[in-house]
Formats: sequence, structure tokens, C-alpha cells
Amino acid sequence: MKIILIAGLLASALSACNTTSNAVVAAPVAVAPKNVIFFLGDGMGMTTLTAARTYAVGEDGELTIDTLPETAFIKTYSNDAQVTDSAPSMAAYMTGVKMNNEVISMSADTQAKEPGKDGSNGCGDNNGKPVATMLEIAKAAGLATGVVTTTRVTHATPAATYAHICHRDAENDIAAQFVPGGKGYNPALADGVDVMLGGGSQFFYPTAAKGKRTDGRDLVAELKAKGYGFAGTRAEFDALDASKTAKFVGLFTPSHMSYDLDRDSAKEPSLAEMTVKAIQGLKKNDKGMFLMVEGGRIDHALHETTAKKALQDTVAFDDAIKAALAEIKKTDPELKNTLIVVTADHDHTLVLNGYAKRTGKSSAANPGVLGLVKDVVSGKLSTDADGMPYTIIGFGNGESRGDRKTALDESVVFANSYHQEAAIRTAAGSETHGGTNVFLGAVGKGSDQFYGVMDNTNVFKLIRDAVGL
Repeated sequence: MKIILIAGLLASALSACNTTSNAVVAAPVAVAPKNVIFFLGDGMGMTTLTAARTYAVGEDGELTIDTLPETAFIKTYSNDAQVTDSAPSMAAYMTGVKMNNEVISMSADTQAKEPGKDGSNGCGDNNGKPVATMLEIAKAAGLATGVVTTTRVTHATPAATYAHICHRDAENDIAAQFVPGGKGYNPALADGVDVMLGGGSQFFYPTAAKGKRTDGRDLVAELKAKGYGFAGTRAEFDALDASKTAKFVGLFTPSHMSYDLDRDSAKEPSLAEMTVKAIQGLKKNDKGMFLMVEGGRIDHALHETTAKKALQDTVAFDDAIKAALAEIKKTDPELKNTLIVVTADHDHTLVLNGYAKRTGKSSAANPGVLGLVKDVVSGKLSTDADGMPYTIIGFGNGESRGDRKTALDESVVFANSYHQEAAIRTAAGSETHGGTNVFLGAVGKGSDQFYGVMDNTNVFKLIRDAVGL
């Protein structure tokens, strides 16, 4: 009887242990959110980045982008061109597919056909097919998604994250692809992108409301009907409570937002402010986020050959990186679950001329890198073959040819709207992209896989691998 009793007690004890053990195994395991923040400086080539550093902090200074521990160089050629435009270069990062110039997130065989006056978007029948973007993949995995830019939100770079189109100029169609449930909506976005901030309201309003939509649709009203918060002014942006608003859109200008050098802070938020607001909204999702942030007007200033505007927008882009790091570290201090990648889509023809002595950072009293070349040995103004002084910054091509008959002075070349001289004359505003490799910096989860020289399509795979998408 004693043996049976003891055996029974042991059996009961073992049963209790097993029950407890099973309960522990069955308990839910908290999974840390996984975050990707992808920064794209449009047109931010190595020379532009170097000049912006000198402009802001001097030759021996350091921008936030300079502190990123992992670095690489990226090949930017497109499927059909040695020198890419923004559409296929950004799409290569977002899809891992090389495509033709002007094409946005479509298969490699897609031909770029300009939108027709009849309202067609250029795709026609059997002209390629959509390829999945990083944002769509993140959305399918349950992550929050967002897009922030200083350009129109329908411009090539932001569009490559959420839209599929045969020609980047079909911006009315691109806008329609963003609006859940409406005609032309991109179904791969499921219930919709969570946050979008930038310019370009003209493609969301009908012509009757001073927009450019000929179909009569008011896409802002449609977004509001789907539960989106909306900001069209700085005041409305400030009033948006990102911690409580499930989804929100901000469209602050009819076309692109202002250059940072010209921006009225009472009317337009900075890129850094928009980035922080987006992160605050997206981090409500306990699975994580995918956010794309574009410093888009760097490119536009370079096309204009207004270098001062380009450098200031590069610094504003760097400020956004700094602000994002500070904000995301509030919840992920060591970036164990967050990957931040910073790169550019292509170069431009900006160059640093002559054997200039060090200038230090630019200020009201010192043009710095935006000034004239002063010889490193003598300190005197360097001159060209015609005996004329010339600027440190120049362009390979652009609207202002260096065939002047009067000498430049630094008060002229340091002006906000000064157009640097170029070797080859082009039409106003049409300086071209360059075809050289661009810089990539990374920090956080999986960032050590970014090194050496790689194709832009490889970045897509490395990001997915780093965070398990």
C-alpha cells in the first residue's frame, strides 16, 4: 500500500510538472518590431556630399552621414542607359529589378511611353508588368509603411515605393494608385500606405479646385473618407497627433516643396520634422515599419546649377538622418531591430575646381566652398586661360558657360540664386545627371552586409535579408 501511494504521489507530481512545463512553452513570445528606414538623397553624388560637408562644417568636419559605420559604393546604370534617371534607379532599390529610364517599378521589358493627351498613362496593352516593391512586401508582412519627400509625392522617387507605371510623367495615375478603394488603386497596398508627407497636391485635386485632375476626382476627400487625417498647412501638420491618428497624409504645396534655403518655416515643415512625425506615427505598429525618406530637391538645384541651394538641401537631408536616429533610438537604443540605409539614386556633373586653399565652413562673412578659387600656395585668386577668376564649384554642363568678359567677385558667387559656370552649355535648368557610383552608408541590424562595390539591385536583397522580409 505504501509503495502504491508513493507511486501515485510521484505520478501526480510529474503530471503537475508537465502541465506547468506545457504552460510555459505555450506562452506567447514577444517579437521585437523590425524597422527599415531608407534615406535617398536624390542626385547626391560624392562631390555634392563633399561640398555640402565643407559648406556646413568645414573640410575637417563631420556630417551625420559621415558617422554611419558601414559603407559601400553603388553602381547606378539603368537597364537601357549608362546614366540613369530617378525612376529606374529608385525602383532598382525598391524592387531588385533593372528597368528602363522613365519606368517606375515595372518589369525589365517595360518600354517607357509618354502619357497621351487622351489621358492614357503610356502603358497600353502587354507593356510589362508590375514587380513587388519593398513597401508592398513590408505591408504584406504587417508592417506600418510611410513615404516622406520634399518633392511632389507623385514624383519618381516616392512613386517607386507604392506605384507601378510605364512612364513617370503619368502623375495623375500615380496619385490614384495611392487612394484605397478608388479607381486605379494599387491593390498590393492592401488597406493603404499609413503615412505620406510632401508636396504635389495638384495631382489630388480636380481642375475645378485648381488641381490637375481632369477626371473630376477629389482624392483628398476620398482619403479623408477612408479615415486618413490630412494636413495641407504647417498649422494642420503641427496639430496632427501622430500617436493617435491611425493614418495621415500631408500635402503642403501644389508642386514641389520649397528649397530649404527659401523655405518659410511658418508655412512648410522641414524634412527632419516630417521624418520625425512619420516615425512617431508608424511606430504604433508593434510589428515594425518601413519608411522611405527622400531629400528630393538636391537634384532640382543641381539641374539648375544653383549649388548653394543644393548644398543647403543636402544639409537638411543630413539633419533628417540625425533626427530619425534620435527618434528611433527612443524605442530601439542600440538599433538591434532597426536598419537605416542612406544612399543616392545617381550623381550629377558638379565638380570641385583648381588647387583651392582650405576655406572652412561657409558663413555670411565667408563664402567657403561656394567662393572663388584661391591658390593654396600664394593665397591669390587663381585665373583661367583668359585671366579670369573662377569658382571652386563648377559643372560639367549647365546653362551658364564660362565665357565671361568681366571678373567675378565673391558677393556675386555666394548669392542664393547664383548659377555656377559649366563647361558645356545646356538649356536653363537642364544640367544632366552623372553616371558615377554613389555612396551608401548603413547602421543597425544587418548593416555589416553593406560593403565594397555593388549594384543598386543588390541593396534590395540585402535589406530584405537583414530584417527577414
